[in-house]
Amino acid sequence: MKLINPHGGTLVNREIQGSEREELLTKATTLPKVQLSSRQVSDLLMLAIGGYSPLDGFLNEADYTSVRDHMKLVNGVVWPIPVTLAVSTDVADGLKGPSEVSLYDDDHLLGILHITEKFTYDKEREAQAVYGTTDRAHPGVAALLAQGDWLLAGPISLLNRPANTSFQQYRLDPSATRSVFSERGWRRVVAFQTRNPVHRAHEYIQKCALEIADGLLLHPLVGDTKSDDVPADVRMRSYEEILAKYYPATRTVLSVMPAAMRYAGPREAVFHALIRKNYGCSHFIVGRDHAGVGNYYGTYDAHHIFDEFEASELGITPLFFDHTFYCQTCGAMASLKTCPHESTNHVTLSGTKVRELLSAGELLPVEFSRPEVARVLIDAYRVAAGSPLVTASGRNN
Repeated sequence: MKLINPHGGTLVNREIQGSEREELLTKATTLPKVQLSSRQVSDLLMLAIGGYSPLDGFLNEADYTSVRDHMKLVNGVVWPIPVTLAVSTDVADGLKGPSEVSLYDDDHLLGILHITEKFTYDKEREAQAVYGTTDRAHPGVAALLAQGDWLLAGPISLLNRPANTSFQQYRLDPSATRSVFSERGWRRVVAFQTRNPVHRAHEYIQKCALEIADGLLLHPLVGDTKSDDVPADVRMRSYEEILAKYYPATRTVLSVMPAAMRYAGPREAVFHALIRKNYGCSHFIVGRDHAGVGNYYGTYDAHHIFDEFEASELGITPLFFDHTFYCQTCGAMASLKTCPHESTNHVTLSGTKVRELLSAGELLPVEFSRPEVARVLIDAYRVAAGSPLVTASGRNN
């Protein structure tokens, strides 16, 4: 059984080992230091392990401009979101010509950037192109506008992985998930991106997709998210509970994805799909308002953007799902595509109602959430009383 090829044809590996690593560790102590933000740390790791294949480093100006304006690298390979390393003017002024810098997370050396160029960029133009807005209330736009005014480009060398990372048993690199899939004889693998607990609507979508696949990769994002998103440790406990009781163990894999959320809506849906292609997945679930936030994107804009590419350009097959819910008249989970009944028959909960139930220690309706998941959320809500630990929007990502 042959798995899908990585995006661009080759799985990148920029994690340096052996004698070369020892040489670069010594060299790093002599180089200028650049401190990375948590998002930049996530991007560095994703570049090194091949999650962002075919990228082997931070984008140069030509590729940056092409990705921003056309969602493709200069060579024509689809890539929807710029992966860049922003620094302050003071840092940039200290770098003359092609050079190298050591990359740090506080006092922890991560690696080296082999700089090929540095350039300024138009933040407002990038915000409008990637996020569809320049509104500072948008978390992705806010992060972009707050970062440095210069971009450093070039390939990276990872010497040490980030320190104190959580969920170690679930940190499977793309090469590792590919090995698991191959060992299980899977060829058709469907991925599900999530930054929320799995409720009945998500479970329904996943199992529908699993009917046409050999296996499911439940692949929660554990990089930076908004402060009011469900904390990663809470989500992971809920995933463990629901997988243990309601999914066939032989057809599911739980692994974390260390990238940060950008909340770029449609563009991020394509970004998430290509990342999962690198992890060995042939199919990718795209739900309603994928990677959305607020009201910046249409409910199904993340579906429509895939029409802008030929299937051969993406390689991975998107599976589009409508809004799903439990219908009391149907007596089953359904969607707007399959249920003919009025919305009054559908079990839906507002975010306010969900928080009221959780704060009172009450289980959510079984038509909305498995009891095991609800109990995890109740326990977490008691610890962080007053924090909105769950959304009821139906978004999975």
